[in-house]
Amino acid sequence: MSDSPSSARPEFQVVPTFAVPLVICHLPDPEPLNRELRTLFASIEAQGDTYANPEPFVARNKELYESNFTLFDWPQACVQKLREFCLRSLYRAIGELNGYDTAMLQRLHIATESWFHTARKGGYFGAHNHPLHSWSGVYCVQHDGDDPETDSGKLTFINPLSMATTYTDMAVANLKMPYSYAMRKDRLVPGQLVLFPSWLLHEVMPYDGDTQRITVAFNARFKLAGAQPAQVPRP
Repeated sequence: MSDSPSSARPEFQVVPTFAVPLVICHLPDPEPLNRELRTLFASIEAQGDTYANPEPFVARNKELYESNFTLFDWPQACVQKLREFCLRSLYRAIGELNGYDTAMLQRLHIATESWFHTARKGGYFGAHNHPLHSWSGVYCVQHDGDDPETDSGKLTFINPLSMATTYTDMAVANLKMPYSYAMRKDRLVPGQLVLFPSWLLHEVMPYDGDTQRITVAFNARFKLAGAQPAQVPRP
């Protein structure tokens, strides 16, 4: 006689219910490209405010330089090679996470904004997210000259469950991942790309090194080719 539905149920079960996808990618042999990017970015920064973000919004200090948001439109070969790597990785992530085939991905028309950061000793970037976009990414060009055992320059993601800490006792204070309320802090390595949903709050901890930390960041939003807006009846 087969088990009844009630007897087939597990006696005890922990069920992961909500999750935030982070996608980690690595560019093979990144140093030649990163060397070209470092040279280009140094020449851009040397021009003062010409290519700087004219309307900075997120908290930062003078030790952090931020370019304007048109980087992926620049014609230099190193920029276009980085753009291709970032967007190819993003489309792959979207396909895997949504179950889209190549035909569907080809219907997703992308719009981006992109820029670079150069942080010197003490440079930081305050907590923020990126409204009106679905995906964001950060690519590491350089991070050295500091102690890797510290939080120096770490890309820090603020746990969206942090509101749950309005009451904390020992029954929840030491939950294991992925249930922990702790923040995630990543020290990026050159050639590493991190993709994440644009709504996720994040910040960059103060860089405490003697050289510099250089990253490229971008936001993306998509329009489905052939999609038509709903027709609203007019009186």
